[in-house]
Amino acid sequence: MTSFDVFNGDADGIIALHQLRLAEPRPDAQLITGVKRDIKLLTKLQGVRQARVTVLDISLDSNREPLNALLAAGCTVFYADHHFAGEIPDSANLTAHLDPSPEICTSLIIDRLLAGCYRPWAIAAAFGDNLHDAARLAAEPLHLSESQLATLRELGELLNYNGYGSTVADLHLPPADLYQALHGHEDPFAFCAQSPILDKLRRGFADDMHRARACEPIQDGPAGRIYQFPAAPWSRRVAGVFSNEKARERKDIAHALLVDNNDGTHTVSVRAPLVNKTGADTLCRRFPTGGGRAGAAGVNRLPADQINSFIRAFAEVFTS
Repeated sequence: MTSFDVFNGDADGIIALHQLRLAEPRPDAQLITGVKRDIKLLTKLQGVRQARVTVLDISLDSNREPLNALLAAGCTVFYADHHFAGEIPDSANLTAHLDPSPEICTSLIIDRLLAGCYRPWAIAAAFGDNLHDAARLAAEPLHLSESQLATLRELGELLNYNGYGSTVADLHLPPADLYQALHGHEDPFAFCAQSPILDKLRRGFADDMHRARACEPIQDGPAGRIYQFPAAPWSRRVAGVFSNEKARERKDIAHALLVDNNDGTHTVSVRAPLVNKTGADTLCRRFPTGGGRAGAAGVNRLPADQINSFIRAFAEVFTS
């Protein structure tokens, strides 16, 4: 039977699949992925029949129609995710592990299913998804040193950083290539010590963040801070990591980043206050192409003439 592994191109999607395939290898599975915001990945399986499909770290709600088509075509689907799902299809062909809790990511869901077999990788993914408290909690039974935790944090954040961009051409490495590069390593510490990939990502990250940190917010009020970046590859690459950094810097307020798409629209990243991880998804779903989870969400293409509406909605949602 033909197999497909469908996964988000960020740290969480890549590491979720990595853990799963360490436990259950499928070397001939076809990899379906893309940039972090390419979430409607099941549309790429149009016409597929009688296949085994694994889906990781993309919203079921955003892929409902192609998922139903796959199930109707006799495909067996394993689905694990932490985003808003909506109604789950009632099908014997679907195995769903869905948990939208704000302190969970897909890699931690897989870690739970695998009873912690590859826990250090899941910890790295949680750090990459800005779930630092959850990462440290998961690490407690392992008694890792602060140096080891710092290594896993950098690994997760660099893998996550690589997933941001409008197209794969914006990225330092295509997500499928990045997955294959790390999949030869059961031990993340060995990967960090041996792989030249991290040096490349580390240099790119330092340069992009230097540019980002020079930008001042366009809005700074009781609800939070809103930033705007120009249309440039560095802006698109660093959007997620910069948003996470600002959220950790001021845990009591919300943050948003608007990146110019150079076509009359903006890509928006939103982070709810870390002290109260709610509202990001409901805010973003008010706008076309918006979605995500309660603590972190986004809008793929916000028209320029809706920016003021977004700013007002941001204040409305996050002003307590």
